[in-house]
Order: sequence, then C-alpha cells, then structure tokens
Amino acid sequence: MNLDFLYGVFNLSFWGYVLVTFVFIQITFMGVTLYLHRDATHRSLDLHPALRHFFRFWLWMTSGIVTKEWVAVHRKHHARCETAEDPHSPVIVGLKKVLLEGAELYQAAARDPEVTEKFGRGTPDDWMERNVYMKYRNMGIVLLIVVDLVLFGIPGIIIMSAQLMANPLLAAGVVNGIGHYYGYRNFECADAARNVVPWGLLLAGEELHNNHHAFPSSAKFSVQRWEVDIGWFYIRIFKALGLARVLRTAPEPAKVAPRVQIDLENVRAVIVNRMHVLRDYTRHVTLPVFKEELQLAGGALSRRVRKLLVREPALLDVNAKSRLSEVLAANQTLKTVHEFRERLAVMWSGAHMSNDKLIQHLHDLIAQAEASRIKVLQDFANTLRSYAMQPQPA
Repeated sequence: MNLDFLYGVFNLSFWGYVLVTFVFIQITFMGVTLYLHRDATHRSLDLHPALRHFFRFWLWMTSGIVTKEWVAVHRKHHARCETAEDPHSPVIVGLKKVLLEGAELYQAAARDPEVTEKFGRGTPDDWMERNVYMKYRNMGIVLLIVVDLVLFGIPGIIIMSAQLMANPLLAAGVVNGIGHYYGYRNFECADAARNVVPWGLLLAGEELHNNHHAFPSSAKFSVQRWEVDIGWFYIRIFKALGLARVLRTAPEPAKVAPRVQIDLENVRAVIVNRMHVLRDYTRHVTLPVFKEELQLAGGALSRRVRKLLVREPALLDVNAKSRLSEVLAANQTLKTVHEFRERLAVMWSGAHMSNDKLIQHLHDLIAQAEASRIKVLQDFANTLRSYAMQPQPA
C-alpha cells in the first residue's frame, strides 16, 4: 500500500524537513526583527510596503501576532525598563518566570488597552489589520496547521509545532530573559541589557541586546568589528533590491584636533556619542586607575570593586552602593575618577540645561580633569575636546 500521501505534497527526506523547519523559523525571526522591531517600533528602517504586508501575514499565520500590540509592549519595555512597569524584566520578576512564561507576560501587557493606546501609535490601521489580523487572530494559526499538513503530511505536525514554539521560547524567553541577565556589555546603559553572544545568527541579530538598548534607533545591531548581525545582512540584501531604506544607525564618533575653546558642536558631539564616551572612559580611565590603585593598596582593595566602579550606578543594589561609598571614602583617586564620570553623565541625564550652561559644564569638567594630576584623566579630558559631529552627506 502506497503511504506517500502521509508525507504531504513534497514528500521530503528527513534533512529536507529539517531544512524547511529552519528556514521557516528564520523567516519568522526576520519578520520580528526587521518588520516589528526595526521598522514598526523604532522606525530605524523603512521597508517596502510589499515586505511589510508579507511579514504581517506571515507573523499572523505563525504566531497570531498583531503589530500594534507587539510594538506597544516593546516600546513600553524601553520606556519602563527594569521597573515594576516593565512588561517582562527578569530583574523584577526573575529569570525563570521570563524564560518559562515570557509569552504570558507579553499577552498580559498586549491585552491592556491603555498600553496599546499609549505606546502603539503609528502602526498599521488598514482594512486587513482591522478585519482580518485583529478580528481573527487565531485563524492564522489554523491556516498554518492546514498548510503544513497538506504540504508536509505527518512531519508537518512537528514543523508546525516548532514554528509555534520558536517565537515564545526564543524571542519572548531567551532575548527578553537571558538578554537582561547573562552575557557581555559593550555599553553601560541604564538597564541590565546584555549581548547574549557576539554572533546574532540564530535570532536574526536580536542576540545583540545590549547594543540595541544602547542605540535603540539604530537599524544595525552589531557595533564591534567581530560582532555579526545577520539581520543587518538581510537589510543590505533588501536595500540592494530596492525593498528597504536605512533611516538611522548608531553614531560613530568623529574626532578633530583638540579645541582650545569648548563650543556647542563639541558639546553636541559628546552628548550624541555618550555611549562611546562612557565606554572609552571606562577603558582608558576607570580600569587603568583601578589597576594601579589595586597594586598600591596591596590587600586593602578587592578585585570585586572593579564591577562597582564600572557598573551603571542605577543598577547597583543597596549593599553594592554602600560598599562603593566605603571604597570611595577610603581612596581619593578612585573617588575623583568616579565623581568625574557622574558629573559627565549630568550632560545627558535629562536635566534641563541651556546651551550656554552645557558649554560651561563641559568646560569646567575638562578644567577639573586637567587639574587632577591623574594622567589618564588629563588625557581623556583632551580627548573630550576633540569630539565633533559627523559631517552630513552632500
């Protein structure tokens, strides 16, 4: 008896089914990162309408995602990150809960009309969105089941299950959970976001979570030369085909000869490149000074203090802040270095300062650094004088 019909229209080999499953999941993550994340949420990318419609349909069919809800939840995540109002922060609710119940946390926020109204503006509101995707959100999954069974037969059940599990497990769980708990940080942004791995291949670049939180409006998630954002590779292909337009990427510091007088362009460049400025300060001032003081102090200074000096102050708990205060009170050099970083951060902390006050603030900071007698701090102050805005393309 011929049972080929049990294996669907294509009747593939084992590895054929594996390849199809992998490709389908990658298309899902491509839709999440390119359409939902970089285009609809942060507007760093402008996709061709045909691509937008394709991804909207694909995501509705494979996950029941509605654009407005996903965008609203993610925007709230950025606006309220690591607070009680964050829809899915492992810092607040624990890593286990986000890993195992990330989809449920997302659904709870997505079903809140106040969240979608406040954070979901500017998302599609056409006939298809109102009358198909939002009205029959589960119909897409039913369609997926039918299509997978017809095309792939019994193996289609496994393919369909993998498609339905991929986004809740890997995106809602791994990126939102591990991406705020384990990994490395290129930038000390004001939240706990981390790069899970330096090669954003499996999740279309979403693994580079710290880079994204440092530069939310950048269409490119990789920053270091050795980092890989496969989503950026997709973007370059679509751009070459006339199907995508890059609107914004992370700023790259421009340097000129150090200025004698601080001016507004200098101030603007320091503020725009603040993440680079803070990273350079850690590398070229904080860590070298700490290493020197560690050698001088003998056993009086612990290596654990390094993390306290480098870490974003807002992320330190009460005990860590207390320990840091004790260390700074006992070491004037470390105190000078730490306080300089805090005064530097005032420039972009949200405090309302006029242009003249910003110029004066940077001028005073540089003068204090030059008078500090700390060589690396003096050198860094000279570097601050050299920051300039990137020239605009003609």
